[in-house]
Amino acid sequence: MTNSISALLPAQTTDPTNDLSGVAQWAVDLMETIGAPGAGLAIALENLFPPLPSEVILPLAGFTASRGNFTLFEAIFWTTIGSVVGAWVLYGIGAALGRHRMRVLVGKVPLVDIEDIDKVEAWFNRHGYSAVFFGRMIPLFRSLISVPAGIERMPVWIFLGLTTAGSLIWNTIFVLAGYYLGENWHIVEQYSGIFKNIVIVIVVLVFAYWLATAIRKYRRKRASESNGPSL
Repeated sequence: MTNSISALLPAQTTDPTNDLSGVAQWAVDLMETIGAPGAGLAIALENLFPPLPSEVILPLAGFTASRGNFTLFEAIFWTTIGSVVGAWVLYGIGAALGRHRMRVLVGKVPLVDIEDIDKVEAWFNRHGYSAVFFGRMIPLFRSLISVPAGIERMPVWIFLGLTTAGSLIWNTIFVLAGYYLGENWHIVEQYSGIFKNIVIVIVVLVFAYWLATAIRKYRRKRASESNGPSL
């Protein structure tokens, strides 16, 4: 017999005025309605819409499993299936976009040169397998890493294998945490939020460095053109 998870959630997670609570309630409704596949569906959508936090959905799946609504194995299995399906859709979007269209579109972005694109492509060709595997365990990059894999046409079975392995590790950690923490599952989100904030700070710093470098490069190029020999 299944248990109502909504009734067991802490009061703050059922407050409709809280965005995070809304996501938690939505995920719980899915899992209570269709069981473990609901957790998989939630995670698949999380891959396609990164603002949906896996750090909330996965511990909730573990908590729901701990209440007997489905087994721990089902929670890990279906969330991993959801991760792979979501990543595969993004891979398909990248493959449909293609390398040529990507270069044309990115080449039109101010301060971006074709040689910058070449450097990124060369890096991905060298480290793409590691990027896909470890990227599945890094907030923000979990979804995005599938797009360049599709653009560069990484062999689809290798992509799916690496995505499955990385997702299985990430999902298992969070599902187990929710399973053993029980009604205190939300503690996981608090600590994972610190990790996510660190990633965001690193991304902002890297972007700021790239922007400053690009601006200096652009100014030197303009200065060189203006000081060039006149005919």
